[in-house]
Order: sequence, then structure tokens, then C-alpha cells
Amino acid sequence: MQQTRTDNTKPTFADDFRRRLKETKVTRWIRFTIVALIFIAWVAWLGSWWVLIFLLLLFDIYITGYIPLTWWKKSKNKTVKSVMSWVDAIVYALVLVYFVFTFVGQNYQIPSSSLEKSLLVGDYLWVNKMAYGPRVPMTPVHFPLVQNTFPIINTKSYTDFPQWKYKRLKGLGNVERGDIVVFNFPAGDTVTTKVTNPDYYTLVAMLGRFAVHNNKEQFGDVIYRPVDRRENYVKRAVGLPGERIKIVDGVIYINGERQPQPENVQFNYFYQLRDGAFTEKDWDDLGISVADRNIVPVDRNDVQSVVANGFAVNPDGSVPPIYASPLTPAMIERLKADSRVTHIMQVPATEQVPLFPAGISDGWTRADYGELWIPEKGATIKLTPEAWATYNRCIRNYEGHNDAYIDGTGTVYIDGKPAETYTFEMDYYFMMGDNRDNSADSRYWGFVPEDHIVGKPWKVLISFDKDKSLFNGGIRWNRVFKNANPDK
Repeated sequence: MQQTRTDNTKPTFADDFRRRLKETKVTRWIRFTIVALIFIAWVAWLGSWWVLIFLLLLFDIYITGYIPLTWWKKSKNKTVKSVMSWVDAIVYALVLVYFVFTFVGQNYQIPSSSLEKSLLVGDYLWVNKMAYGPRVPMTPVHFPLVQNTFPIINTKSYTDFPQWKYKRLKGLGNVERGDIVVFNFPAGDTVTTKVTNPDYYTLVAMLGRFAVHNNKEQFGDVIYRPVDRRENYVKRAVGLPGERIKIVDGVIYINGERQPQPENVQFNYFYQLRDGAFTEKDWDDLGISVADRNIVPVDRNDVQSVVANGFAVNPDGSVPPIYASPLTPAMIERLKADSRVTHIMQVPATEQVPLFPAGISDGWTRADYGELWIPEKGATIKLTPEAWATYNRCIRNYEGHNDAYIDGTGTVYIDGKPAETYTFEMDYYFMMGDNRDNSADSRYWGFVPEDHIVGKPWKVLISFDKDKSLFNGGIRWNRVFKNANPDK
């Protein structure tokens, strides 16, 4: 005779499991199937198949429901249900934003004028991380809506543990010459919490290490930031791995071959106006922002020099206003065609400022720079004192050989052992701004390692003009959805 279970018999796990499967609505099966397929495709892209274990969690969330994630829906307390419904929505949104920002793309604001007029201060960009392949998070536990510091409360938005090794997923292409690229600022590995600009290394060079580390009231604490939590910068890739770059009179040469200038390349110019005759509309039409309408101070002792450089002097010995602004070729042509402009002259880039690499760049200027070889993955160099001065930061800071140094005899030690050669483990890039005389770029702080590359700007989402009110031209409608890589 067949035995039957009485009503008092506790159902087995298998019985309960079958019941839950049977009671699951068809719509939830469909939703689970779609999510599961997307998840499996993502794991295949990730290349870490152990992550498939989380498919069991998805199965429980959509089908079996053993983990009581939605316990609050059965609560009789209306306040609990209301609060938890908001918490559930916020957590879901943050998880979604985390994955989108990590693997697809994210928004980015242009904070400085280094790429004007290609990209403008106030442009909000969508950065495509799939263009070069997204990085697997190196600092996986972080708040997705801020880069490294919570505003107002001024505390870290990430945890230092765990830290994962650099890995980049397959993307749509590689960094090409001329691409505008968003990357983590390499010299931003060490920062002072109260002064982030100039960077820590510049502060030390200017003031000395003791002054920076022992003046917390002015500089705050000195902290280290992981690669993916360093500040985001945006520049144009002008030199690729394995190439030799040189700049002559502001023109870039790659492997000895002259490169075309970007359409909106800018250099600083002096130009003189009769009686400062430009109106606000004239300035706006030219595209010269308020910050760039710089009047050059001239006293009577400078008159002879002013005349020698081709500028006009009034009969009474006074000098009509001379301005200094960054100008594109198109802006220069417009000024030349304006009868109110008496003379235009490029500002000579002859001043001696600290350039990269220290000790090698003596005598170089931002307009006459190099020649410099850009490191390439797998390439081997001989470790001479000159090579160490140029590439030691790549070896120590970017490729993790902390115990690397050069002694008084010129012998280089890598991982504590004498080394005559070094083979690079990553590709590197040379980045510059289009506003060539007003851009803190690779000429000043060096190469950008491949693990610092974030993505490629795709579109300008919206743009705000800081010189105008919101309802009086403050929104640049002509830039909405404009191509953020206009020269490509």
C-alpha cells in the first residue's frame, strides 16, 4: 500500500523547493532569464568564471526567495514599509549606478581651460569606458557618486581594503593619437588633504618635504590614494607607447615627423586695442572668457620695449591697452581683420619653469621640449643615470618596485638587487592640452600609465558658462550633445 504523509509531517527541503518553483509566476521566470543571460554575458566579458556563483543569489532573489530581502513588505507597520521601500529603491539605484559607472561610462565635468576651445570649462561630458575597455575596480568598495572625498563632511568615499590588481576588460579599441582621454592624475598618488593644487610633489619641490609634512594647519595630512581614486584629468593623447616625442617652437614631432596641430590649438598672444574698444558682445563673439581678458601692465619705463615689439604709443607717451589671451588660429584671423586691433604678437615661451623629467629637462621650455622616449610594455632599457632620472617614477611608483634606487656610483638597484636593464610592464602615454601655454600636462608631471586610463569622452551632455547667469546665456545650448572628441 502507498504511504501518504499526514498534515502534521514537516515538509522536506525538496518538497518546499518544488513548491516555490511551482508557485513562481511566469513573469518572474522571464525576468530571471533576462537578468541571468545578461549576468552570464558580463561574467564572460569579465573573464572570472568563479563569479557565476552569484547566479545562485539571483535565482533566490527572483525565484525561490529563501533569503528574506523583502521582509519589510509583510510588515504591518506602515512607517517601516514606507521607510524600507525608500531604502530598497536607493540601494537598488546605487548598485545600478555602481555597475554603470564602473563598466559602461560616467559623467565628468571639465574643471579647467587646458583643452579650450575643443572642450570648455563648464562642459559636462559622458565618458565612454568601453572605448578602451573598462577597468575591473581596483578599489571595489567605494561610493559611486564621488571620486574620493565626500563633500561637506570631507571624509574618504572609499575603503583602502580590499585592493585588487589592475585588469582591463576588452574594449572597442585602443588609445589613438589625437584622442581626448580621461585618466587618473598620475602625480595624484600622494596628496595633502587641504591643498590639492599644486600637487604634493610640486609642493615638496617648492617648499621642501619638512615644510609640507610638518605644517598640518596649512596642508593637512599627507595621504596616499589608490590609482582609481585619484583625481580625473582630461587631455589629448599626443604621444603613444614606444614613440619619441619632441616639441619645436610649439609644434609636436613624433619620431622626427611633424604632427598637425588640433583645429582649436591655442597659444598665448599679446594684442593691442585702441582705447580698450571691445564691447561685452565683441568679447563673447571672439570666445574670450572674462578670465582670459588679461591687461598687460605697462609703465613709462617700458615704452621703448613696447615700440620695439611693434605696439603703438599715444602722442602723450601713454600706451593703449595691451591684452594677453590664449588664441586659436581662427581667433587670430578675426582680430587681424578688426580695425580696432593695432598689433598681435605671440608670447615667447622662454621662461624657465620646472619640467619633467627633473635634471634632464634643464634648458627645455614648454614650446621647445625633448626629445623623450615614451615607455612601451615589453620594451627593455639600459639603466644609465639619465634613464633612471627619466623613468624611475614609472619603475617605483607605477610598476610597484618600491625597493628601487640608484647609489652614489650610478648603479641602479631593482627590488634590492643590482640591475643593468629594466623591462617595462605597462604601456605609457604622453598627454597634452590644446591650450598649450595654459595646460599642466605631461610636460610638467610625466607619463600616463595604461592602468590610469579611464575612458574616452563621447558627448557633451550640457554646458554652463560661468561668466553668465543661468537665464541669461548661462546654458550653452549649442553644445548640448556635441561630439566631445571633435578632431576624431
